[in-house]
Amino acid sequence: MKKSVVFGALTVAGLAAGAAAAGTLDDVKARGKLNCGVTTGLVGFAAPDANGEWGGFDVGICRAVAAAVLGDPKAVEFVPTTGKTRFTALASGEIDMLARNTTWTFSRDVDLKFTFVGVNYYDGQGFMVPKELGVSSAKELDGATVCIQTGTTTELNLADFFRSNNISYEPVPVETNAESQQQYLSGACDVYTTDASGLAATRATFEDPSAHILLPEIISKEPLGPLVRHGDDNWGDVVRWSLNALITAEELGVTSANIGEMAAGTNNPEVNRLLGTEGTLGEMLGLDADWAKKAIMAGGNYGELFEGNIGESTPIGLARGLNAQWTDGGLIYSPPFR
Repeated sequence: MKKSVVFGALTVAGLAAGAAAAGTLDDVKARGKLNCGVTTGLVGFAAPDANGEWGGFDVGICRAVAAAVLGDPKAVEFVPTTGKTRFTALASGEIDMLARNTTWTFSRDVDLKFTFVGVNYYDGQGFMVPKELGVSSAKELDGATVCIQTGTTTELNLADFFRSNNISYEPVPVETNAESQQQYLSGACDVYTTDASGLAATRATFEDPSAHILLPEIISKEPLGPLVRHGDDNWGDVVRWSLNALITAEELGVTSANIGEMAAGTNNPEVNRLLGTEGTLGEMLGLDADWAKKAIMAGGNYGELFEGNIGESTPIGLARGLNAQWTDGGLIYSPPFR
């Protein structure tokens, strides 16, 4: 078993090294399209509508990068990936970036040779159970059957939690969120565990969300964010600063409604640098001067993306919490544009 795990890691790392040899930015420009890896379907984060049009918080990051590079937020090919297939898809070059509920960890960064360009959602693993199960804490789940997606940090966190609390469980392995939902609702498992944001998004799709509760325990740190392959720093910079542009825009009060006016010039030098009316930041990235303006116009600033897709006014109903701007006591923070 250990040999197969090591071989898998080395294979992914080798693929990543080969795929990164070429310049991804040049490839995307020549192709005229960004290939962005997303989840197979998680409402609010990344899911196709009835017309096959992808939308969601993570999808918004893909569209922002496409707008920054190609000037068109619709120039994206969305590639659904599972917990098992996502890293091979990125390492092999099938996708240019991955923007789905993927946790930044040491081994993924160092051993698998990926570069996480930032955090777009600070999360933690939680538990969802039917209200009729009659439990109020995850510590009461001794002997429970638990639906869990394979190939995720969730598997290891779950094992650690049950072991440290001296309780047992029976895992029910699943590949996708859709399969987890089906198994959970059919009663094949007593509990569904994944990132708390994913649980909230999944529950919002149920016929009777109020019949299911999220237990109070958050058992891990799950910093989620987009990632690219090691070895192509220029492309990493493009994706990183596209995300930072959305974060900085919210901090500076640049919105989809006022960006046209602010792009004409302001008294704030950082706003001017962000929107390309001063300095040469776009040139440094190999992009147009107004690359960040295009990224922000794709779907709004970070706060607009959050509130429009997963915020408290949506069925998912997530509060900003740790994902508030640093100026509001949260962890969302961008280095300066200068």
